[in-house]
Amino acid sequence: MKEPDDQDTDRRESDRSRSSRRQSLKSSQSAPRSSIKEDDRILEDTTNETFSEEEESYVEEDDSYVEHLERSSSSIQDDYVESTGKSQYMETPHSAEEEAEKEVKKKISQSFFYDYKELVSMPFVTPDSNIPLDLLTLVHSFGYDCRRRANLQLLDSNTVAYIAGNQLILLNLKTKEQFYLRSSSGRGIGVIGVHPDKTYFTVAEKGVSPKIIIYEYPSLKPYRILRDGTDLAYAYVDFNCDGTLLASIGGNPDHTLTIWNWKEEQPILRTKAFSQEVFKVTFNPDNDEQLTTSGSGHIKFWEMALTFTGLKLQGSLGRFGKTATTDIEGYMELPDGKVLSGSEWGNMLVWEAGLIKVELCRAGNISCHQGPINQIMLDEGEVITVGSDGCIRIWDFETIDTADAIDESGLLEIEPINELQVDKNVKLFSMIKMNETGHNFWLAQDANGAIWKLDLSFSNITQDPECLFYFHSGAIEALVVSPITYLMATTSLDCSIRIYDFASKTPLSHVKFKQGGTALAWVPRLISYTGAQIIVGFEDGVVRILELYDPKGLTIFAGRKKFLDADLHLKYVFKPHTAHITALAYERDGEILATGSKDKTVFFFDVEKDYKPIGFITTPGPVCQLVWSTASHPESTLLIICKNGYILEAPCPTMKEEEEGDHNVVSYEIKDMHIKCFHFSSVKSKILRLIEIEKRKKQKELKEKEKEERRKQLAATMGEDGEKEFHEEEEEEEEEEEPLPEIFIPSTPCYILCGFYSGPGKFWVSLDGYDAGFLYHCEFPTYDKNSDITEKKDEPFDFRFLEDTEDNPIHTITFSINQDMMFCGMQDGAIRVYILNENDLSLKNMENYWHFNIHDSTYGCIKGISTSFDDRFLVTAGADSNIFVFSIFPEFELRKGIKAKVPSARFGIETEPIPEDIEDPKAYSIEDARKKREHDKLMKEVEAIKAGKREQLRALRNEFQKLLQMNEELPEHMQFKRTDFDLDSKIRAEINRKTVHKIQQVEKELAWEKEKHQLGLTKLQNRFRDSLQSDAIVVHAIQSDHKIASYRLMKPSKYFRAKQASQSERRPSKMERFDKEGVGKQESQKDKGGTVGMPEEIIEKGKEFRPKTLSQIMVENQIEKTRKLILKAERAQFKIQQRKKEWEELYKSKPADDYEDPKDVQAIKEAQMYMGDFNLKTAPDYKIPEHMRINAAKKEEELGHLDSMTHTKKMNMNKCIVSLRDLKVAVIEEIQCLVQELKNIQSTLHISKHIPIPQIPQIHPEEVPEKRFHYDEQTLLTFKHQNTERKSEKTPQMEQAASIGQSGGFLRLSSGKDGDLTTRDSVSRSSKASSFGLDNTKLMEFEKADPSDVELEIMRRDEIKNIYMQQYLTNRIKELTITFDAELHLLRHQKLKLDTQMKLSDLHHVTLFQEILLLKNFEKQENILQERVNSLDKEEQDMQWKINETLKEMEEKKNEINKLQEQEKALYAGFQTALGENNKFANFLMKVLKKRIKRVKKKEVEGDADEDEDSDESSEEESSLESDEDESGSEAEVFDDSICPTNCDVGLFELALQLREKRLDIEEALVEEKKIIDNLKKEYDTLSKKVKIIATNLNAAEEDLEAYQREKQQRLNELLVVIPLKLHQIEYVVFGEIPSDLSGTLVFSNRSLGQLQDRIVQLHEENSKQQKINKEFRERRKQLIREKREMAKTIQKMEETVRQLMISKFGRVIDLEALQTLSVNTTLEELKIRKLRKELLNAKEIKMWEEKIAQVRWELMMKTKEHTKKLHQMNDLCIEKKKLDSRLNTLQNQQGNAFQGPRKADTVAREKVTQLIHFQAERILALKEEIALLRKKGGLILPPIQTPQENR
Repeated sequence: MKEPDDQDTDRRESDRSRSSRRQSLKSSQSAPRSSIKEDDRILEDTTNETFSEEEESYVEEDDSYVEHLERSSSSIQDDYVESTGKSQYMETPHSAEEEAEKEVKKKISQSFFYDYKELVSMPFVTPDSNIPLDLLTLVHSFGYDCRRRANLQLLDSNTVAYIAGNQLILLNLKTKEQFYLRSSSGRGIGVIGVHPDKTYFTVAEKGVSPKIIIYEYPSLKPYRILRDGTDLAYAYVDFNCDGTLLASIGGNPDHTLTIWNWKEEQPILRTKAFSQEVFKVTFNPDNDEQLTTSGSGHIKFWEMALTFTGLKLQGSLGRFGKTATTDIEGYMELPDGKVLSGSEWGNMLVWEAGLIKVELCRAGNISCHQGPINQIMLDEGEVITVGSDGCIRIWDFETIDTADAIDESGLLEIEPINELQVDKNVKLFSMIKMNETGHNFWLAQDANGAIWKLDLSFSNITQDPECLFYFHSGAIEALVVSPITYLMATTSLDCSIRIYDFASKTPLSHVKFKQGGTALAWVPRLISYTGAQIIVGFEDGVVRILELYDPKGLTIFAGRKKFLDADLHLKYVFKPHTAHITALAYERDGEILATGSKDKTVFFFDVEKDYKPIGFITTPGPVCQLVWSTASHPESTLLIICKNGYILEAPCPTMKEEEEGDHNVVSYEIKDMHIKCFHFSSVKSKILRLIEIEKRKKQKELKEKEKEERRKQLAATMGEDGEKEFHEEEEEEEEEEEPLPEIFIPSTPCYILCGFYSGPGKFWVSLDGYDAGFLYHCEFPTYDKNSDITEKKDEPFDFRFLEDTEDNPIHTITFSINQDMMFCGMQDGAIRVYILNENDLSLKNMENYWHFNIHDSTYGCIKGISTSFDDRFLVTAGADSNIFVFSIFPEFELRKGIKAKVPSARFGIETEPIPEDIEDPKAYSIEDARKKREHDKLMKEVEAIKAGKREQLRALRNEFQKLLQMNEELPEHMQFKRTDFDLDSKIRAEINRKTVHKIQQVEKELAWEKEKHQLGLTKLQNRFRDSLQSDAIVVHAIQSDHKIASYRLMKPSKYFRAKQASQSERRPSKMERFDKEGVGKQESQKDKGGTVGMPEEIIEKGKEFRPKTLSQIMVENQIEKTRKLILKAERAQFKIQQRKKEWEELYKSKPADDYEDPKDVQAIKEAQMYMGDFNLKTAPDYKIPEHMRINAAKKEEELGHLDSMTHTKKMNMNKCIVSLRDLKVAVIEEIQCLVQELKNIQSTLHISKHIPIPQIPQIHPEEVPEKRFHYDEQTLLTFKHQNTERKSEKTPQMEQAASIGQSGGFLRLSSGKDGDLTTRDSVSRSSKASSFGLDNTKLMEFEKADPSDVELEIMRRDEIKNIYMQQYLTNRIKELTITFDAELHLLRHQKLKLDTQMKLSDLHHVTLFQEILLLKNFEKQENILQERVNSLDKEEQDMQWKINETLKEMEEKKNEINKLQEQEKALYAGFQTALGENNKFANFLMKVLKKRIKRVKKKEVEGDADEDEDSDESSEEESSLESDEDESGSEAEVFDDSICPTNCDVGLFELALQLREKRLDIEEALVEEKKIIDNLKKEYDTLSKKVKIIATNLNAAEEDLEAYQREKQQRLNELLVVIPLKLHQIEYVVFGEIPSDLSGTLVFSNRSLGQLQDRIVQLHEENSKQQKINKEFRERRKQLIREKREMAKTIQKMEETVRQLMISKFGRVIDLEALQTLSVNTTLEELKIRKLRKELLNAKEIKMWEEKIAQVRWELMMKTKEHTKKLHQMNDLCIEKKKLDSRLNTLQNQQGNAFQGPRKADTVAREKVTQLIHFQAERILALKEEIALLRKKGGLILPPIQTPQENR
């Protein structure tokens, strides 16, 4: 990040970088330096003149601005020099920019403007060429770069601006008039922006160090120029809200972000925005100091921060976190600093503090848009998003502003308020709002090539989206102009073909196909005289010929749409290729059409025979251009230019007549054509070498001339000396020449871009890559059939140098009619026009040219260029979607109102059938179709041969069958066996094996189909049958038309008997919590199990029983006495404590003055909640009770209960109907049996006595629907046969009839089979019943004889019986029929009632479902609020539990403090008792007890015992010192507690010391307990404050939840509920009629109304009852008050009596409790017992020590004796030594006088012996003293005396 102070340095660095770039650019130019110098001089002159004229427009002098003007002027000069050096074709402008160079002018005036004419880029014309600058003048633009970012800006309500190549177009929406502003750099425009006031607009350009030019609107004057903002191009600009600042972002490679004070042309801040592409930069509308940039995979948030070094831009990169990184096109700054951005997958991201706060999507996790969001805006409090899916959606701003993530996914579901789908195939890129009052109109930029006008008012009168303009989307692939009129056709990969009238500037028509167009050609007039046909090639290899006509001349039919100015009719369509078609060309006579493609083929068609295919040839590379030879060539040949460096010349193919042999040809490939080939080989390096050689040759010749002149001058002046000097200089000047450039041929051939014929067998080509910069003239070699074209290398024989085309080759070339001008389309979008000699295709004169940039320099390569039929217009089409129309030589003014003539429609074109189009991209090409046809023909012949063979086999099989039959007719002994016919058994086995194998193969082949159909059947069953629990069964009555249908029941839904814990997450109410015991957590009770230490007598084994001594008996007596006293005191104290507890319980049970019975409180709450409160739910103050709060789970449970009830009732009804159906089946079976019996009976009766037989009822197919799914093989075969017949029929009526017959036959067949089954059963059942009749029939077959009388009587009786049975059976049949119909009528009546209930349940179901949907919408927010309430409530309970625990601990600590205080009191009391009365050391001992000693705290220190002892000693010393300081009373009296005073009882002194330690322990414990209590109090206060805060938050949360519940209830109230009412139920009538307005009515059940009325009576009774009870309780209260007063008087009398008794007995009032609990001083008693025990132990110890002393004395006496003996020995030795010494001295004196004095060694030895003697003497004395001391009683034993040697 750069600081503002470093801007000068930055400028100097940028100047240096620009100067270095200029040096490199100038070095690559071939222009002479002299022209640049002349231009500089012109600049200086014009600048001085301009500033002198404009002197009055400047005011004030500012030193800082002088430097700026100098820098700006120098940069202007540099830019101009750079531009002139880079592009020599720019004319020298007068440079209005240089007006800023004058030093006197310091500040830019508000009224200062630049001159547009001097600023704008101009065409370059070769000097001294007389070519006019306005050779081409832009007339109109038909294109629109719809995929450029922010390429639609609104200047006023009628004018829009957009970039088109090298110019800015201002378009009037009403008049469609265009106005053009060219760029100043000539390299194109990067981006445009509009001032918020619409008074200025910016044009940020492209090029080296491009400028930002700010124009005033509507004057269109250049107002300000901003320089040095980026290196090559600007990507985006934006004004702040006030329009005072401008932000710009640079494109690749620098991506510089600059903040400008644009009115002063000064950059304020500058920094690098990001390392990748940046799409957009905007100011925050609410804060100019905040900016946002977004781009490829990033978003960045900027802020202007004032640091100690100055103002800086500080950027914060947005971090995506868990969200996938995405390119961000659209975003919007929110007022609070957050940013709302889009994403590639269509969701919105809310950014806060550089992080994604939440990701917004639609319900069901559906993305907000199907694709990237390209723009987000805030308009009138609503957020508008524009998506690539063609949708505009409106969102609620408040919802987005307050959005927050609710779970770990980070997603939040919201729904749009409104949305608009513009149209199909629309990709919205940006929108701008139109300034029309009263309307909400917007203009939208469609990336698919359109500008839309949209109405976003979303009202009843909202207008449909209106497409204002249609354009091509993406690069325009081809362009062609009509040969007879001003019509133009274009095509693109956007699948459209468009027709324009470029003379009248009108688009006429367009048509779309399913594939994109890649090539175009206008059918010549030789074929279509009216010029009405266009041929188009597409990317799928299809060629379509379209006919253009004027539809206004057609017959108008009713319902025809509005006519356009032109229309296209599909005439022919065929597919010769399988890849992109790249070229289309008609032969010069119009007889043959050639098509070229990327599939390396060229196809020829016979035009006269309706484009009959002739054949095709293959090429060595993809075809890029086809050119037929002109009429000047002797033969018609086709120039085929391949992209990979091959150029072919094919002769015109011969068109053969149709012969029978043609049908046998398998392929269309032409193999016998003599094709010439030229394989281009790079010669550029050779050309450059030749140029360098020629250049050096010229330089050498010049040097030789200069040397000769020099030699002559020297010879003339100096003579021979001059010659010598010349030769010497010549030798010195001789230098070695640099090596020539090496020959270089690129490894990959350069692509050929375009070419054209120059003569027979000769052509020109333009190449890309290394070979660019030249036009190469080539000639075809002679045809050689045996040569390999891939190995040969051919070189051009001539070339033409093209200036400034080293990196900018020619892509397309066209000529004028007279071929005196060659129009070239360049790679950088420029147009170059070469002036040639007329009809000079050898290009001998290519020196003069006109050059101008028109399309975008980055991606605006010219794809098509063409002149009009009369050379008045030139049209160009580029890859930047732009189409420009120029007028040639505009000095020849065109006629006004010139317009193209659209060909008239041919007669009958509207009725002419349209050929079938080829829409499938995978369709066969002509060649593939022919191969397929030949393959099918071959397969047909093979099938015919197979059929003949099968016929022969059939004949042989028939003959074999006859032989087998003849063999069977023979006798058995003559018959052949079946095995005898087998010639070879292996043959049959092989046949069987093959048959099995074929069956397996067929099964494998059909396995996929079988699985497919099986899966399809399974899916159908799962979808339609499995979900069905019971199908509808219709049962018909027998005698009437009545019928009853069962319910078609689906399987239970997900809500069926849904048992969901609807209240699991609901917080219990306060009343419920009040009722429950143990709120929140159960109080943790601390286990205080006091371990009672029971005394245990430990008896060691092995010890003998010993009798107790007197001292032990005394101790035990004392202990027993003390124990009894203590036990008595404890019993008295226990009674007192028990009595106190009883009093406390009694007082606790006493109710307070404001006490209320909990049962009464509970009853009152229940009454308030459940009784008498019937507020309407629609009331604004309605408060929903907690038990009545509803949620989605409860509603689902309710819905499930409803579903289960309805399902159960429907199931029961279905069971009844099925039972009825079964009853009908049984009735029919019985009727069949009865009818059969009736027939048998009637067979024996005379026909005159027959009764009509009742008709047997039939089972209808719909009564047994389950039989529809029963089938067998015959059924399937019949179905297959019917299906085949149905497919063979053509008419839809027959298909329908077939399908009806099929289904009907299927049902009849199945029902017929069912009928057969039932009749079969009935016959079997009736067989027994009919046996009698059959026997009679058999008897009648015997010979008849005359009956006798008995027989006649029997016959009469049988006849009577049969007549009776006949009537009985008939009546039985009628009875069965009537009974069944009655059952059906009864069940039908029940079902009608059930239908009514089911309808009501369905209505209720709809209502419940609507409520569920509504509740689910509220569920998330409600759960959030409920969770918040639950968490706060839980937190409150936890805090309350902690407070209770703290209070308990405080109470425990207080009790412990009381106990410690009581212990301290008891300690003092016990010590006082131990002292007794009149003890003279009482004060001293009390001081010792009360003395304060500073004790070291107990610490766990690990160390040695010595260290512990040292620390103890030091602590004792410190404590003694402190105690001395504290207790020192006076100088005379010194208090010392370490020594017991004389005559003081040592036991009491030691007791005082021990009790003092206990007292100190108690005091330390008290201090600790008090500290703990203080901490607990602080904790209690903190928790209390927190509880208050939590309670406040909880109340607020409950209020929010209550408000949300109220809102939810209001939304539920808005749902419509259907309640059917009868007229008698409506009591709200006005004048006896039901009013039309029922808003004031209330639906209330009679039961509830009766309950309310009964409740009124009950309340009256309860009121009187309560009044009576109240009166009784008042009386009772008065009586209790009287009794209380009497009891108080009695208590007072008794207290007075007790007081008098105390005074009489004790003399004063005493504390009875203290008296009762008074006992012995336990401490004193314990001390006494310890004293006795200690005395006994001491006596034992004294006795033991006396024994030890006696033993030691005996040992001492023996040692003394031993020592005495040794002393005597030592004395003897000393005497002997003395004698020896004297003798030795004598001997020494005698030996010599040299040694006069004693020797040193002797002296030392003597001294040692003397010391030893003295030490032993002292030791003897010490031992004697010790013996004397030990003999005394109570003597102290001192440590032994150490010798000095031991000390050492």
